[in-house]
Amino acid sequence: MQELAIGDTAPDFDLEGDGGGRIALSGLKGKPVVLYFYPKDNTPGCTKEAIAFSELIGEFGNLGITIVGVSPDSAKKHDNFIAKHNLAVRLGADTETHTAEAYGVWVEKSMYGKKYMGVERSTFLIDKEGKIAQVWRKVKVPGHAEAVLEAARAL
Repeated sequence: MQELAIGDTAPDFDLEGDGGGRIALSGLKGKPVVLYFYPKDNTPGCTKEAIAFSELIGEFGNLGITIVGVSPDSAKKHDNFIAKHNLAVRLGADTETHTAEAYGVWVEKSMYGKKYMGVERSTFLIDKEGKIAQVWRKVKVPGHAEAVLEAARAL
């Protein structure tokens, strides 16, 4: 599969969301979206990333931007994750990994010599027309939410 690039149309998705609702990219048309993929709820890096985006939610909101985090965890796990860390971002449950696959972030990983499939921490800034405006792959968490906000201001 070809890697998504700036200017490409962002693949639509429709996921079970936190709090029992659904989150669909098509339902956010006309608004810019920060779509970030992360491996797992309640792990150190993923928690730091979700908290960092939550702390900046007001600034993203002032720009009219919706933030959506996506992982293979269930919506129930997302609800617990949000409650535990008082998160302000929406979370989508990509339990069958179709969305991660569509965005090219469901990849072979390796830990302690074992190979397995997992989410490569990545973020996509999607403009109000549904086009990819910016892509961050293999994200390092420190300073990432701020870098995304900086790019979002240029939309």
